[in-house]
Amino acid sequence: MTRFDCMIGSSAGMRMAASQALHHCAHRSAFGEVLNRQPLMQNVLADLALESEAAMTLTLRMARAMDHRDHEQEDLLVRLVTAVGKYWICKRTPGHAYEAMECIGGSGVMEDSMMPRLYREAPVNAIWEGSGNVQCLDVLRAMSKTPAVVDALLAEVMLAKGGHTALDRYVAKLASDLCDHADLEYRARDLVDRMALALQASLLVRHAPAFISDAFCRSRLEQLGAHNYGALPRGVDTAAIIERATPRIG
Repeated sequence: MTRFDCMIGSSAGMRMAASQALHHCAHRSAFGEVLNRQPLMQNVLADLALESEAAMTLTLRMARAMDHRDHEQEDLLVRLVTAVGKYWICKRTPGHAYEAMECIGGSGVMEDSMMPRLYREAPVNAIWEGSGNVQCLDVLRAMSKTPAVVDALLAEVMLAKGGHTALDRYVAKLASDLCDHADLEYRARDLVDRMALALQASLLVRHAPAFISDAFCRSRLEQLGAHNYGALPRGVDTAAIIERATPRIG
């Protein structure tokens, strides 16, 4: 099992957890209305969908890079971003699974559904093939051993330059902080978090509908402080995000 396998497993787990929550809330009614039409639940569901799509998009980008390692830029991305992606996506999966389970309610913890299994297995990929600290140290090792990996990462995220002002500001600050080599090990988690978010935002700006990329950039790059799922800012098209992510059955 490789770090990339862990990324795949966690991204797939997020996708399945989100689909279970979205399907349930498309059919379950409470307080006189279907759950996915209620503003607070829409905020939560859209946030879960954004997290899942961003994780899968980064995983697929790394799959393409691994298929083209004969190209220098792709090889450099693999050296750095498999650790970045493994750290970020696998760390985010347990909380994502829990929130999806909460959307489903009491039946979400019953063993006749898949949610308890998804929740139990969610932490595995974050520990397997190196825990979070190990992945961050691997990022620093790659940066030290092959400094060109930083240029490759910045070149990748800059492909979306001009696509969203929040991303442009975020990347400029990240690039500046990556040039500061003081206390790198102490700051490693913060830097790797931001690398992952910049990559995901860049990919979504380039390849996803504007209502997806705008919601991701505004909620992940502009908002300050730690938030639970369901704290998307005003003006996000939650209905469109939910419509895009809800499974079609029949």
